[in-house]
Amino acid sequence: MKLWSGRFAKDTDALVNELNASISFDQRLYKEDIQGSLAHAKMLGDCGIISPEDAAAITEGLNGILRDIEAGKVEFTADNEDIHMNIEALLTARIGDAGKRLHTARSRNDQVALDFRMYVRREIPVVTGQLLKLEKVLCKQARQYQSAVMPGYTHLQRAQPISFAQHLMAYAQMFARDVTRLEDCQKRLNECPLGSGALAGTTYPINRAQTAADLGFDGPMSNSLDGVSDRDYALELLSGLSILMMHLSRFAEEVILWCSWEFKFIELDDAYATGSSIMPQKKNPDVAELVRGKTGRVYGDLMGLLTVMKGLPLAYNKDMQEDKEPVFDALDTVEMCIPVFAAMLDTMTVRTDNMRAAAGKGFINATDCADYLTKKGMPFRDAYTATGRLVAECTAKGKTLEELTLAELKEVSNLFGTDVYEALKLENCMALRGSCGGPAVSETRRQIEAVEAFVQSREKE
Repeated sequence: MKLWSGRFAKDTDALVNELNASISFDQRLYKEDIQGSLAHAKMLGDCGIISPEDAAAITEGLNGILRDIEAGKVEFTADNEDIHMNIEALLTARIGDAGKRLHTARSRNDQVALDFRMYVRREIPVVTGQLLKLEKVLCKQARQYQSAVMPGYTHLQRAQPISFAQHLMAYAQMFARDVTRLEDCQKRLNECPLGSGALAGTTYPINRAQTAADLGFDGPMSNSLDGVSDRDYALELLSGLSILMMHLSRFAEEVILWCSWEFKFIELDDAYATGSSIMPQKKNPDVAELVRGKTGRVYGDLMGLLTVMKGLPLAYNKDMQEDKEPVFDALDTVEMCIPVFAAMLDTMTVRTDNMRAAAGKGFINATDCADYLTKKGMPFRDAYTATGRLVAECTAKGKTLEELTLAELKEVSNLFGTDVYEALKLENCMALRGSCGGPAVSETRRQIEAVEAFVQSREKE
């Protein structure tokens, strides 16, 4: 018999039962459900709403159920629809009428809002912890390759000389923002909906501040309608996870390019690549490709929940049962992707010789040539034009800028001297870019140390 069956004269149709039940996925909220019920029962007893004996029996019964669930001794049933009613039915079967008093001054609406909010709060540190480990890998690799020259790209065209360390630190900045974005979400969600009731609070003399404090919240949500209907925290989480996956996907795309024979900047460890069933020479970057592909899945989770929520009047609507699966899926996906991506980067072989060879092509020191003339007194726009003429000449002759003779250079400008060759040397071009955020070793060292300090500040908390 349904716990809510008193109003109904007929049993629920079997297909409706199947549509209505959520126990197949919301059973992962069992711990939060029991924690919330323990705090609620304690408050009910402390406020004299139920007897101390009933509060004690409920507490003992719930703790026993928690132990049995974690020992694999409990089998949930769709007959009780969801995790909340499954646990209440188990409790009542074990302790009798006292179990029926647990739901006093509470609705499933504020119960599920509490459980889901606590679950998201618990999972955010898991994701941020994984991101901090990824940051450590990036810092470790960056320290090793601070002097490794590679071409920086715009429009996927070779543009200017940078270091591999600076490239890695760009992603480290993205992932640091992901950490703080998720931390902000966690701060905003830390208000307790318990006590909102179905939508209009309760006539019982409850103490919402007590349950909020006992459950680790900063305080109760100030509006009971909002308390049961708010899912901003879930949307904010999914938004943060989508941005995180976008960053991983961009990085994955570069890993895929770098692994190709056209680049060959890196080689992945055999443990993080796969082969072909028909082409024996293949070594495929499947980890990176799967991360890139799963990004679309997380985007879909965000769009799905946004669509569910967009037309809902206050307060709770059954549509909101669709809030959990996209969040569960997105968290499962992200928590699977980050560790394997970090391990892939940690074990890769970096081909600095190929990076340097690629940097030697494409005239990526052209801006430095223009800057050389500007420092000699030529206006930058004129220097830009003069360098463009040199690039055109090099293209026609199959030369690089540093391969032009001084006489050839002077045909364009008498400002060129023998010191131009030092100015055009790629290592010097990179080393001189010491402005804040640049690729010079002093600057990449500062960037690495800043990210390391960021990681350490979180690990101490």
